[in-house]
Amino acid sequence: MITDHRRRKWLRRKKRIRVKVVGTPERPRMTVYRSARHIYAQVIDDSIGKTLVSASTVEKEIRGDCEGKKKMDVADKIGALIAERCLAKDIRRVVFDRNGYMYMGRVAKLASAAREKGLEF
Repeated sequence: MITDHRRRKWLRRKKRIRVKVVGTPERPRMTVYRSARHIYAQVIDDSIGKTLVSASTVEKEIRGDCEGKKKMDVADKIGALIAERCLAKDIRRVVFDRNGYMYMGRVAKLASAAREKGLEF
């Protein structure tokens, strides 16, 4: 369980990053959220405040494929899926927002899978 102190530290890091990372129509922001069980990725155009593309482990078609797999493998699959959906909507370049998380583990795996599929950031 996450403590109040840890949550406040995470929110401070998140706010500090969001000041610098802004999505534009040319380069929307790809943000990652991870919980203990699931991982979510969204591509957002901050100028209009709209989510353009999303992928997560709670989607019905993904949930069945992810059962019984390791979290790192699931993050790899979500990264590839978000990249495929972005390329289908002609989004090639994004700004990566790690959302206050350290760039390691599942967050790094998701990012590297998206890069391998053709997203630039």
